[in-house]
Formats: sequence, structure tokens, C-alpha cells
Amino acid sequence: MKLAAVLLGGLMLAGAGSAVADDPAAGRKVANMCRTCHGLDGLAQIPIAPHIGGEPEEYLEAQLMAFKTGAREHEMMSVVAAGLSAQQISDVAAWYASHEARATLPEGVSVEDAPAACVSCHGATGLSELLDAPNLAGEVNIYIDTQLKAFRTGRRTHEIMSDIAADMTDEEIRAVADWYGAVQLEIEMSE
Repeated sequence: MKLAAVLLGGLMLAGAGSAVADDPAAGRKVANMCRTCHGLDGLAQIPIAPHIGGEPEEYLEAQLMAFKTGAREHEMMSVVAAGLSAQQISDVAAWYASHEARATLPEGVSVEDAPAACVSCHGATGLSELLDAPNLAGEVNIYIDTQLKAFRTGRRTHEIMSDIAADMTDEEIRAVADWYGAVQLEIEMSE
């Protein structure tokens, strides 16, 4: 009897420190402050904001934490993320990741024509192939252009993207931006 109490007490203590699971419903409430720029469904409302609906949860959470800690800076996102708890960040990432993103190439365009340096992470249609890479489908070409140039100049850093962008010309950057910008993106919001 005493051994059972010790084991039960140990299990309760072990569970007491575990994190609360990500809650998309709670994330929807947090997303109300995101909707002006990113939309409640994650489809950007303004050209300088990326689409975030259907993004990998790991990517969204990592980016929000980077804004929160100052590892990544943006005049609006740094302020917004600073006011969020780690749980709120996990929840809002789960909300946007719970949506389904679908991408369609323009008519007459083949996946074989996709930017070779990009497809292994971002996919030919711009839907991420990795949990820590963003979707690029349907982004405004100037947004992609700006981010690639930020990687190229070192204003933004990433262990893979910084090296790739460092060797890209303005014309190559524009071609990548135009490719993914031309992809038709649809986001189906979860309920």
C-alpha cells in the first residue's frame, strides 16, 4: 500500500511539470490580434505580411519565439510577440497550423520549372516540405524578394537560407519571388 502511494505520488509529480498541450481553440482567441495583418484564416490582409494559415506549427512557433526574444526583429511583430506567453504562442501556432493550405500552379506551368534551390524545403508549389520551413505559395512577390534580400545582406539569418541567398543575384531573387507569387493559394480554415 505504501509503495503504491509513493508510485502514484511520483507519477502525479512527474505529470505536474508537463506543459499543457497546444490548444487551437485558445489560439483562435489569440489570433484575433493577428487578424488585421494575417487574417483569422491566415490569408494575409496586407502585402507586407505573410500568409500563415496552414504553415507548419513548428515553424510558426519558432518565428514567434524569435520575435519574442529579439532573435528576429520587426517593428510590429516584436511588440506583439513580446506580450504573448509561451503557451499563447504555442496555441496560436496550433490554430494557424490547423488550417489546410492548398496550392495550384498557374495553367501551363510545370513543377519541373520550379526554382531548383528552393523545392527541397519549400516544395515546387510553395507548400513546405519541412516542419521548420515556411510555405511560400501565393505570397506577394515583393515580400519574398524582401526576405531573400534580408538573408543576403545578413539583416536576417538562417543556417540554410543565409548561404543560399548570399549567392543570388537580384534577377534570381525576383525569379523565385515571381514563381511562388504566381501560385494560387487557398486556405481552408479549421473550425
